[in-house]
Amino acid sequence: MSQSPQPDLSQRIAGFSYRVLRWSRDRLPPGVRSVLGLLFMVGGVLGFLPVLGFWMLPLGAALIALDLPFTRKKIEVWMEALQKKAG
Repeated sequence: MSQSPQPDLSQRIAGFSYRVLRWSRDRLPPGVRSVLGLLFMVGGVLGFLPVLGFWMLPLGAALIALDLPFTRKKIEVWMEALQKKAG
């Protein structure tokens, strides 16, 4: 019996991060994206708690960076890399 290969953890994280960034870029207005980014960063600081995690810090920073004109291009490049990694 052949099972389909499961994506490894880094692929799953890359896919999740890409989907969150793409969804927020396409559907949320800039102010709401920044607030969501701040909430993610607060959750990342509390990463020692079971549901929250330290993974929330860079994702929150990326959400805020989508609203800053001088960092937006770098985040777009990172999103392309995440999409390729996720498969």
